[in-house]
Amino acid sequence: MEILIQQLINGLTVGSVYALVALGYTMVYGIIGLINFAHGDVVMVGAMLATTVVLSLVGADPAGLSAWLMVGLALLAAIPVCMGIGWTAERYAYRPLRRAPRLAALITAIGVSFIVQNLAMMIWGRNYLSFPHIIEPVVFQLGEARISLLQILIIVGAAAIMSGLMVLVHRTRLGTAMRATAQNREVAGLMGVNINTVISAAFVIGSALAAVAGVMIVTYYGVAQYTMGFMLGLKAFTAAVLGGIGNLGGAMLGGLLLGLIEALGAGYIGDLTNGVFGSNYQDVFSFIVLILVLIFRPSGLLGERVGDRA
Repeated sequence: MEILIQQLINGLTVGSVYALVALGYTMVYGIIGLINFAHGDVVMVGAMLATTVVLSLVGADPAGLSAWLMVGLALLAAIPVCMGIGWTAERYAYRPLRRAPRLAALITAIGVSFIVQNLAMMIWGRNYLSFPHIIEPVVFQLGEARISLLQILIIVGAAAIMSGLMVLVHRTRLGTAMRATAQNREVAGLMGVNINTVISAAFVIGSALAAVAGVMIVTYYGVAQYTMGFMLGLKAFTAAVLGGIGNLGGAMLGGLLLGLIEALGAGYIGDLTNGVFGSNYQDVFSFIVLILVLIFRPSGLLGERVGDRA
């Protein structure tokens, strides 16, 4: 039971990050039907930039800044940069291809991913960056299980951000314009909705969520590297498909479920296979889930269908 509770805590922590990244995928897909495979690399940029900012502050230490203030400053630096990357990709890479075949946009997204990844390699190099140990490890006991203050902040922070996004989409004019554009771009344009602004807003908001997820993941694991966005992006895409891509609630549910599946699999795979496989095989579970969902329920758990576009 103690192992189960501990793995549930770990799964909720990682799943919260997956859910934030999956929201970026599902927002863009729900509005323009594009799988933005460069989204994971935006998360990577957020993580790398946050690490660089914190390392600089620790090195300079101008006024003995607190650890949480340093993380906050790193977040303030990462968010606008990631938003700029998302806006630039939409404006100059994806917008000219809106009426092109979907395969052209898909290949372009992969190309943007490689561009961002290689630019990050040129800036930060190939080696891993270590996030400095500035956050004191405050741990609370839940029976025999343990949960750290950082895990609590990640889970609560992700929940608050996801709740705020739902309010934005369902209670604001921008959200109404997004939902109208997702239903029918042409009709929404005729009703006075600025389609370009709405689509750019979806990319910018998704990139801001990616920046937050990047800061969360680097403070949790303590390392960042220019290739980290590839696997993280695939897992978040799996979470979006699991919950129902195009459905915001589905992306949240899929992220949390995927995190729990990975954590429980990593905790029990050794016992189930008599030690043949270890916890390092946890990434396999993401793709097993993706294959099973695509075979048995391709519309995802919440099953919202997104109309095909020419």
